[in-house]
Amino acid sequence: MATISFWGGVGTVTGSKYLVENNESRVLVDCGLFQGLRELRERNWEEPPFDASKLNAVVITHAHVDHTGYLPRLVGRGYKGPVYCSKGTADLLKLLLPDSARLQEEEADYRNRHNLSRHAPALPLYTEADARAALKLIKTCPNTGEPTDIAEGIRASFHIAGHILGSSLVLLELEGAGADGMGRRVLFSGDLGHYDQPIIPDPVAPPECDYMLVESTYGDRLHESEDPKDSLARVINEAAERGGPLLVPAFAVGRTQELLYHIRELEDEGRIPVLPVRVDSPMAANATQIYQRNRDEHDEEYEALLGQHRHPLRTRSMMTASTRDESKRLNEERGARIIISASGMLTGGRVLHHARRILPDERATVLFVGFQAAGTTGRKILEGARYVRIMKGDVAVRCHVERIGGLSAHADWAEVLRWLEPLKTAPRRVFTTHGEPEAAAAMAAHITERFGWRVDVPEYGQSFELE
Repeated sequence: MATISFWGGVGTVTGSKYLVENNESRVLVDCGLFQGLRELRERNWEEPPFDASKLNAVVITHAHVDHTGYLPRLVGRGYKGPVYCSKGTADLLKLLLPDSARLQEEEADYRNRHNLSRHAPALPLYTEADARAALKLIKTCPNTGEPTDIAEGIRASFHIAGHILGSSLVLLELEGAGADGMGRRVLFSGDLGHYDQPIIPDPVAPPECDYMLVESTYGDRLHESEDPKDSLARVINEAAERGGPLLVPAFAVGRTQELLYHIRELEDEGRIPVLPVRVDSPMAANATQIYQRNRDEHDEEYEALLGQHRHPLRTRSMMTASTRDESKRLNEERGARIIISASGMLTGGRVLHHARRILPDERATVLFVGFQAAGTTGRKILEGARYVRIMKGDVAVRCHVERIGGLSAHADWAEVLRWLEPLKTAPRRVFTTHGEPEAAAAMAAHITERFGWRVDVPEYGQSFELE
């Protein structure tokens, strides 16, 4: 008998974890951290809802921490098996997992120094040593559809998902599963990229499958009809006219690179003034180098620019702040400038130091270019909060607030339907995941209305037999 159980990525956009069992084999697809609301974050501290030591394999769709950030915790709880992913994902994990561990350790240290812990002493969720141990388990697979045996009776193949570098659709083939013993094919969309974004290719068409998990981050909304590059030009020009800073909270992996690509293009086209661009994120700088090196996942336009010996991700007046001192010196700059810093939801990182100074400035602008999960500071600002809590203090929000949905790395519901269109045979069952409840339900309704398929919206801890 084969089953799938949902231990994350349902009822929320974070914490993705899907347990697939086929006879004696147990495979976990994605291993993410919960983020946002406190009741979700507290799940990270609970014991895993399955025995980590009895898993045969872990499969990762892409590198973002809401899909991978629980890996060191899993290793700390006894997991010693392989972690399968694409080469691009493996390269990015070498940055993301140790960085996540350092943040955990710094948070515990801060709480201990300021007596903020309910427990004595405060401990990190996991350590950098746990992260290094997790990295040693990684085994790379081609992101081109060739199957790999990952556990007895289970094969996995990876296909480009177009979300960030290395992102994959993952197809699991379960031998002997199903009441007829003919085997079952389960497809995980991971996070789907939207079409026609720069740098990386569009998501490939979904392979035929019996069961499918499809993301629903934007299941209840469409991206703006305005071209995102046009929107970005408008926001930058208006910010320049006001003479204040433009702060863009952006994920270090994916969004930062796309932003730099668009800003460089707009400068080349003469559509915006050449402003100082400050990337305040060592991880973003390192991730950009990884994007440059992984040429097998570049789109044609990006490769053409490299062929002209041009750097597609470098603007004309750009500086990356790698050290803390370089980051602090950015506070001395005045006038119109663009600051890109992580995290993308204002939940931590260097961007918080900039936000404390910029949010109260009436000449300033904060621009959100990605999804803002419930409970995050970014979501509160977008919903019109006059004050937000940052680094234990209340900060007034007097700046201009902008949002460009078309720069999100996620497909909206119409693009998900476009992606599903090539399937010749209806899956037996579709599950909408990685969306807040309203979005997941809306995505299910769109799929049912368009294709007539059976679609379920699973809940946390729910299990289904793959009949």
